[in-house]
Amino acid sequence: MSEELEITTGWDAIDQEVVKIYGDQEPKHYGTLISYALGGPDPLDGISAYKAEEPVPHWHFVTYGFTELYEKESEHAEDSGYGFELTFRLVRDTEEEEPPGWALNLLQNMGRYVFNSGNVFRAGDYLDANGPICMDADTKLTALAFVEDPQLPNIDTPNGRVEFLQMVGITGDELEAMQTWNTLGVLSTGLTYLPKYITDLTRESLLEVPAIAEEVQAGMERDGSNTGFLFVDQLGFEPGKKGLFSKTPATLKIGAKQAEIVGKLLRGRILKGKKLSLVGPDFRVVFTPGEASGYETGADNEITFSLDDNAAAELSGKLIPKECRFDLTSLKGVAVQILKTHITDQDGNVAHTIG
Repeated sequence: MSEELEITTGWDAIDQEVVKIYGDQEPKHYGTLISYALGGPDPLDGISAYKAEEPVPHWHFVTYGFTELYEKESEHAEDSGYGFELTFRLVRDTEEEEPPGWALNLLQNMGRYVFNSGNVFRAGDYLDANGPICMDADTKLTALAFVEDPQLPNIDTPNGRVEFLQMVGITGDELEAMQTWNTLGVLSTGLTYLPKYITDLTRESLLEVPAIAEEVQAGMERDGSNTGFLFVDQLGFEPGKKGLFSKTPATLKIGAKQAEIVGKLLRGRILKGKKLSLVGPDFRVVFTPGEASGYETGADNEITFSLDDNAAAELSGKLIPKECRFDLTSLKGVAVQILKTHITDQDGNVAHTIG
């Protein structure tokens, strides 16, 4: 009696799209021996790496596993699985026959993040790696941005819709520019220097090019920031205390690593009439534009600050990456404390301190 053939509907749909680009090229394919569901270490079923030659020699990685590769299992009919697969383009030496292992590990790490958190990526998202995206490389690329793959359009499969999202290695100042303006705007201004959004570990920041820096600054001033939500590792709040002979102001606490970007976001949000939400491990702080400044505490450790233009400008200007404490003249009864941030390595040891 013959064995029943495994249904690979979703996998085949991905293959059909990639074949349109690479024809009969046989990719370097890396599968998993033990599935993630059975306790294996790698959540993605496979990663294929294709050799591309234009506009420069590079590897083009395509994942298999964020979507439903076999039979339809989820009740969400519109999307297949998480609705996307990741791609990654990495500069390749002409002599290179095997793709670097760190890139495969990076893609699997993205799988672990999505599978464990349930958070999904969309075009325009970014992710701070808190260190080089390749640990052993002397590179300025310390974060990732996500765009639509320029050669792989969205497809509809029997298991639902699949979007191909390409990861792009970015520098710290490019990440900040994306936060204070928007991801796709920053990347599009530098497309001449990043053809097909190919990642090159040796490149300098796009903002080193004066024309790009000027265009990014103009975009931020014109449009404000698209970042309305930011996770802040160090975020706290202590309510004020009123005594018989003294009064202690309420204190907002922010880590030095993210203090400066929060200040810039306040300018790009509040001064454009948009709110900004900071979410920490224990507190949620919401800044809203208002005619008068003040704050109120709500349920579930949520604190809402109403800021007029003067308060937004003062707070923005004082949020610097240095340990300090200051009162706000335009927001009576409120002080801000900036805390030192300790950056740790993979073993939990302090590798760098900010503030």
